[in-house]
Amino acid sequence: SEPGARHRPHKRPRVRGRPVRPALRHGGRPRRDERLRREAQAGVRGKIVNETKIRVRYAEIDAQGHVNNATYLSYFEVGRVEWLRATGQSYREMEKRGRGLVVVEALLHYLRPAYFDDELTLRTELADLGKASLRFEYEVLRDENVLVKGHTRHACVDLTTGKPVRMPVELLELRTCQGPTDSRPSW
Repeated sequence: SEPGARHRPHKRPRVRGRPVRPALRHGGRPRRDERLRREAQAGVRGKIVNETKIRVRYAEIDAQGHVNNATYLSYFEVGRVEWLRATGQSYREMEKRGRGLVVVEALLHYLRPAYFDDELTLRTELADLGKASLRFEYEVLRDENVLVKGHTRHACVDLTTGKPVRMPVELLELRTCQGPTDSRPSW
């Protein structure tokens, strides 16, 4: 460095003005656990994971004999709706109030194929919850083997104007939730 230049200490990531401390393992070194970091940044307290069983239909098979790539996006949609239902939320009620969650990003990692009549387990987890957006992460499993991993990011929009709006309070309250709740939304 140049003479007279100020040394800048490493800045820790901050969430709402508070430093996010990395998880520590033996020796005091930071853990490389991406999920813990994301949960800390999102402010989500405890995991809210929903599992949904899906049976592969013949119509979902492509010419190569396995589930068509695009079908997994439909599976992810099923997972989102069931996740909302399991947490006491109602997508239909949110739409009645003029709000919607539109997909702005989708990413899938195909690890193994699924075939006709396989019984799959779809795990859906809220990974990030912001003021006007959220992110779900998914795993599609067959017999505890992960076939597909992915995520979708959604923006909360006014259905009339298409412009971004704040998340409903009931969704934002999930930041402090320890798991599924029985409360019904008032949106």
